[in-house]
Amino acid sequence: MQGFEREIASRLNQTVSADENVLHKFIDAAGDLAVNLVVAVLILAVTWWAAGWASRLVRRLIARAHRGGPPDVTLQGFAGSAARYLVIIVGLIAVLQQLGVQATSILAVLGAASLAIGLALQGTLSNVAAGVMLLLFRPYRVGDVIQVSGHTGTVRALDLFITELTTPDNLKVVLPNGKIFGDVIVNVSYHSRRRVDAVIKVDLKRDVSALMAALRARAEANPLVLRDPPPSVDLTSMSEAFVELTVHAWAETGDVGAVKADLMLAGRLIADGAEEHLPSLPEARQAPAKAPAKRRASLRDRLKAPD
Repeated sequence: MQGFEREIASRLNQTVSADENVLHKFIDAAGDLAVNLVVAVLILAVTWWAAGWASRLVRRLIARAHRGGPPDVTLQGFAGSAARYLVIIVGLIAVLQQLGVQATSILAVLGAASLAIGLALQGTLSNVAAGVMLLLFRPYRVGDVIQVSGHTGTVRALDLFITELTTPDNLKVVLPNGKIFGDVIVNVSYHSRRRVDAVIKVDLKRDVSALMAALRARAEANPLVLRDPPPSVDLTSMSEAFVELTVHAWAETGDVGAVKADLMLAGRLIADGAEEHLPSLPEARQAPAKAPAKRRASLRDRLKAPD
């Protein structure tokens, strides 16, 4: 009987000690997990801060590289986003390693996921490739006015996937880069000045020579029309019913619309014999006064103590 009681006591002691060992192991594992989670959260917070800092640093470096002129907003946005995403990817890998996931497993999963995503998102990857090509060849930049895929507007944003335009009637147009790169791109604002071609059709009863002289005089009197090369009027077409005259005048890119509208209206009024109804000529644009260049402080000036 005593042997049986001893056996029961021994079994109870073994069970209690085993439970205590399991409990200690569970507590140790929970403590390690808690520490790893705290460290992972700290790494994630530092990664988020470092991503923003790297993006701002890259933007500042690009701005310093363009000291002779305004910084390239397109390149700043692309390079800043690339630096931000690179830091985030490195930080996420560090977080997974802290949680016990091996780097080789991460790379294997990323490789398989990249293959699957590449097969499923071929169109999206083509947009990324087109975005890189647009950034390299620079057919347009942020702020340029372009015509592409039947749309005309000002470029507001250019990233790896899409190009955002704002049309003259203030509509937002988002175009995939793959479609833009495979189409004809017309950069309206690339050159600082453009030629205006105003076409006027009149019947054969009009005095064509006098009309051409009057149109040339009107173009020469317009202060928005450039003097070099001088404006000209050519007879570009003739039929049994009408004569087509084209006024060629050069103007600054921002004045093209105003110059063309004035020449077309003047051509119609002069052809109808209503010269007295001609609108007044626009005022000449005044060149903005250049601010005096500031001399950069030398090292001696920076080190000099104030008086």
